[in-house]
Amino acid sequence: MLSNTNWFSTQAISDRLTRVWEPHVHGFFRANIFHVVGTDADLVIDFGMGIADLRSALRIPSGKPVLAVATHVHVDHVGSFHEFETRLGHGAEAEAFARMPDADTLADYFRKQPDALTAAAPTGITPEAYKISPAPLTKALAENDIIDIGDASYTVLHLPGHSPGSIGLLDQRTGEFFSGDAIYEGGLVDDLPGCDIEAYKITMNRLSDLDVDVVHGGHGLMFGRDRLWEIAMSYLASKEG
Repeated sequence: MLSNTNWFSTQAISDRLTRVWEPHVHGFFRANIFHVVGTDADLVIDFGMGIADLRSALRIPSGKPVLAVATHVHVDHVGSFHEFETRLGHGAEAEAFARMPDADTLADYFRKQPDALTAAAPTGITPEAYKISPAPLTKALAENDIIDIGDASYTVLHLPGHSPGSIGLLDQRTGEFFSGDAIYEGGLVDDLPGCDIEAYKITMNRLSDLDVDVVHGGHGLMFGRDRLWEIAMSYLASKEG
C-alpha cells in the first residue's frame, strides 16, 4: 500500500502553479488537480478521486485561506472536494455537489472498471466500496463571477456540454486558462449521461475565439492558443451533418 504522499505525482509548472495527478488511477479517471499559490489565498482547482488525503499532500500553510473550485461534478474531479471549507462550483450542479449521486458523478463507471486502481489505496478503499463524500457548495458560481486570490483573479466562464455545470477559469490579465473538461488534450467526452452535444458545440465555438495564452485542461498536458483552436474546430467538424 502506498503512503498518502506517494499516491500523488506533481509537476511544478511555475513558482506559483503545481499540477497534481493520481498515477495509480485508471487512465480515464486520471484527472488534473491544480494548486495556485496566491498572496491572499491559495486556489485549488479540482480534486481527483478522493483515494488519498489531498489537502495534506498539497502542504498549504496552516491558517492560509483556500478557495476550492470544482470545474464540474464528475467523479474524477470531486473526490477530495469535501476536504476544503470554502467550496465553489457552478449553480447548475449545486444539488449534485450536495448529494454526490452516481447519476451525476458517474462514480458507478469507476467501480465497474476491472483495473480501476493499479496500487492499493492509502485509505484501504477498494473500487467496489468506493463512495464520494457530499460537498455542498459554500458559494454557487455563475458566468463572469470573479475569484480573487490577491495577486491574480480569475473570471468564471460557464462552458456546458461535457456536463451542465462545466466551468473554466480565465485570468484575463495573463491569458492563463483552466478549462476543466470543457477542452483538453485527449479524446473529449460527450456521450455520457448529462452530456449535451448541442451545448458543447456552442461552447466550442466560444472557446475557438477565446483570447488565451496557455490552457491547463482537466486531463493531459497544457497547450497554447493555436492548439485550443485546433481542438475546438476538430470537434465542431466531427459534428457536421
